[in-house]
Amino acid sequence: MFKYYISFFVFFILSCSEKNSSENASIEKTRIEQDINNTSIIILGTIQDAGSPQMGCNKECCINLFENPDNSRQVISLGLIDVQNNNTYLFEATPDIGTQLKMLTKYEKQSNKEMVDGIFLTHAHIGHYTGLMYLGKEAMETKNTPVYVMPRMKDFLTNNGPWNQLVSRKNVKLHEMENEKSVQLSESIEVTPILVPHRDEYSETVGYKIKGPNKSALFIPDIDKWEKWDRNIIYEIKQVDYAFLDATFFSGKELNNRDISQIPHPFIFESLEKFEELNRFEKSKIIFIHFNHTNPVIRTDSKESQLIIEHGYRIGKIEDVFEL
Repeated sequence: MFKYYISFFVFFILSCSEKNSSENASIEKTRIEQDINNTSIIILGTIQDAGSPQMGCNKECCINLFENPDNSRQVISLGLIDVQNNNTYLFEATPDIGTQLKMLTKYEKQSNKEMVDGIFLTHAHIGHYTGLMYLGKEAMETKNTPVYVMPRMKDFLTNNGPWNQLVSRKNVKLHEMENEKSVQLSESIEVTPILVPHRDEYSETVGYKIKGPNKSALFIPDIDKWEKWDRNIIYEIKQVDYAFLDATFFSGKELNNRDISQIPHPFIFESLEKFEELNRFEKSKIIFIHFNHTNPVIRTDSKESQLIIEHGYRIGKIEDVFEL
């Protein structure tokens, strides 16, 4: 029965179609502002690297968004709020870093800091590190902002302009990490990088395990396919309280102008089938993120979104908060 519904919704994907649709033109943009009193993760963006609308897209959904921007469509990023020590950390330095920093640092109640206490990068694709450019002398001119990177990522930033200028001018201070070796941010918070298979042209790619005082999270915004990983994703989901997982495409069929084999990701319908045997509690841990601009689940009223929710999963939304 489940596979029947998947086939049904794949066939009827309507996202980014040429047809004009009023439901594409408006989307809930505001989130309830809330006090955060415990160490928490906050979603700062859910969209794939190139944003939404995406440059070069002439379909109706993009045209509407060029004319009427939706501020909730920020590129993929998480924030970590350490309430006890009044610190904040950013996962990914996206092209939307300015807005995301402002969203995150407003939760530091006892200071007027405009910069986070550290930035963790996953890899060298445009939506995940290029926001670093705004830390340089043409923009914020930060001083020794800690940036946590894997070895190849460190080499890439150190040996290529304009990024090496950030290093030489001490706008950033690179902290090299090791696979599966934890970074201790406080007595109760640690972050562990985990290598994942991806298109590693310039750097390796990692996901992160984020452990807080009471709960833990898995963050994997980019991976080629679950089957290519040397870990069992089902097992990993069971070990954490939240799993923020790559959901770039619903089926790949919505991308009709590119060779999908050149940009592999776990399709959402593949993930749903893989996770089908999980019980309702385990499914509720999964928060889908990193949506391509064509992905119908961006629209909360789409049939694909309803399918995901009905089966017990969650769809990431900007400023959703998850206590750790």
